[in-house]
Amino acid sequence: MKTPAISLEALLVLDAIETRGSYAAAAEQLNKVPSALSYIVQKLEEQLNVTLFQRQGRRAVLTPAGKHLLSEGRKVLSAINTLSEQTQTIANGWEPKIRLACDSIMDIKTIFNGIKGFLAAHHSIEIDVQEQVMNGTWEALIDDRVDLVIGAPAPVPNQKGIRAIKIAELNSVLVVNKAHELSLIKQPIKLEQLSGYRNVVVHDSAQHQIPWSVNMIAGSQHFFVSSIAIKTAAIIAGIGIGYLPKNLIQDHIESGELIVLKLAEERPPQDLFMAWKITNKGKGLNKLITILSRC
Repeated sequence: MKTPAISLEALLVLDAIETRGSYAAAAEQLNKVPSALSYIVQKLEEQLNVTLFQRQGRRAVLTPAGKHLLSEGRKVLSAINTLSEQTQTIANGWEPKIRLACDSIMDIKTIFNGIKGFLAAHHSIEIDVQEQVMNGTWEALIDDRVDLVIGAPAPVPNQKGIRAIKIAELNSVLVVNKAHELSLIKQPIKLEQLSGYRNVVVHDSAQHQIPWSVNMIAGSQHFFVSSIAIKTAAIIAGIGIGYLPKNLIQDHIESGELIVLKLAEERPPQDLFMAWKITNKGKGLNKLITILSRC
């Protein structure tokens, strides 16, 4: 590989001169003599065949070319610092990146509060969060596309090497928008009375396993969406009816946008799990599991 014309030392010098405003002040910051800085800048200008600084009174001011070089160079310096931190982190048993899959039914605000606390103590670890639905959540873990799943629904797959802990129970209620005719029907309502109404259903995000959907109403037309958020919006818009997690739609219920229907046969709550592979022994993952299990 050809030796690059731009060295890290040169970028540090440019940064110091631009920040401090003069060669003398920059030299003091870098614990060098001004002539050493002048030599580094002059050599860089010769190698690139550009002028990087021009004098304005006593100040050394970057030219347009110099501004561009420093702007991009600071990104390189930041990346180098991050690389150094990540290398030290890995050497100490802390992984550089943790991948999470959250089921669409989870309250993401609560999860983010936990992640925020984790990142405050481990800022060099990257977090990658993706949304999955039902079997897609488990599939992402089984296929090693994520390190941790949150809110994966029961049942836990019969797969060796998976550790799962129950973190919540999902209580879903059947809702319609405030103008829907079902809101005027005498309650409790029998399930067979719902068959003539369009049912809004969230697609299972599984790519390889057999997808499945819960809370589907037999005999009704279906309107499929990709997330709980879109399902909520569709029901509010009057497109159809559907089951939604009560804790996620409490504001819509209190505002009157959504009406909860009382059923003659209520659905039992569904267990939700946080799960990971026992072969993953990263310190970061273990710390994050501890934090999120308390949320």
